[in-house]
Amino acid sequence: MSKKTIRDINVTGKTVLVRVDFNVPMNDAGEITDDNRIRQALPTIQSLIENNAKVVLFSHLGRVKTEADKAGKSLKPVAEMLSEKLVRPVKFVPHTRGIELETAVASLQAGDVMMFENTRFEDIDGKKESKNDPELGRYWASLGDVFVNDAFGTAHREHASNVGIASNMSEVAAGLLLEKEIKFIGGTIEHPDRPFYAILGGAKVSDKIGVIENLLDIADKVLIGGGMSYTFLKAQGYEIGTSIVEDDKLDLAKRLLEKGKDKLVFADDFKVSKEFKNDTPIRVADKDDIKPDEMGLDIGPKTLEHYQSLLKDAKTIVWNGPVGVFEMENFAKGTLGILETLASLKDTITILGGGDSAAAAISLGYEDDITHISTGGGASLEYFEGKVLPGIAAIDDLS
Repeated sequence: MSKKTIRDINVTGKTVLVRVDFNVPMNDAGEITDDNRIRQALPTIQSLIENNAKVVLFSHLGRVKTEADKAGKSLKPVAEMLSEKLVRPVKFVPHTRGIELETAVASLQAGDVMMFENTRFEDIDGKKESKNDPELGRYWASLGDVFVNDAFGTAHREHASNVGIASNMSEVAAGLLLEKEIKFIGGTIEHPDRPFYAILGGAKVSDKIGVIENLLDIADKVLIGGGMSYTFLKAQGYEIGTSIVEDDKLDLAKRLLEKGKDKLVFADDFKVSKEFKNDTPIRVADKDDIKPDEMGLDIGPKTLEHYQSLLKDAKTIVWNGPVGVFEMENFAKGTLGILETLASLKDTITILGGGDSAAAAISLGYEDDITHISTGGGASLEYFEGKVLPGIAAIDDLS
């Protein structure tokens, strides 16, 4: 997919509207607890500054449906942190439209950076942002000369702040972060280096139906872990005890088993317990030895060793979702073991599709050892499904 990026456009002296994804977690004191998405956007912003653009940044933060929801959802703390990271002022305008915003944009000089308020504040009256209100998209587009989308986290949504603006601009390009997502996820789905292995975890088969089906068409192996394992196990007639299961998806699981055949790889053993908590007696059970009062909470050591041996032969690996309850130390060894293996593979393209597996890699210090860690959980899933993402489709093609 050849899309225009900021390398392909002249931004000197122009007002550049930049949709970033600064939907960062904050604690009750309004402090940012994970700045990864801010750090990931820095190369795009710095490139625009160096090329003497007038930079106008905007993002959503959380879900906002009522006036009460606005509490703690202002982007002002984000603007302050961004200012520290850029080592330059970032003017913050606490509005999403109006004369104060328009005046601030008009007063920008080349190299200046400003940010306006949470785009989801426009959802209080009729979901104008998330429903792509035509008037709102036209208004925001009127503030600038060029639109740069660098927010992969919302690329699977047709919002006023991405598709709405893009449809009203003569020049639309991807930022450097979005370019990476297109290259690594889109490129891998279209033309993977082989052997190509996928690892899918998480709780539910239903969350990843489309991903499993698409990856079965293009991957050489799909390794299954996490809570979804037990729906597949039950579909094969095994006792799963009190493990998490989607009984209404057993027929689907059987269909996927028939389609996947040898491509689908499942755990042979599990760490099981009678209670869903960390400090509880644990034993390792083979897949045909889970008792009626036990639940599976992690892959077992035999499975981890098997998965690690398979992955060492891969040229491309994509991973979405932990293979156990990694929030609990005693059930994190499967996820950590796979992460350590991926980090050690220096000649393999390794891609983490956002969400919990990505958070684990970053928090444990493996960020620099993974080829690409996606900034969009839902967007990466839909990209892995092979879907067209509206936010990417709206970017100008490179002629």
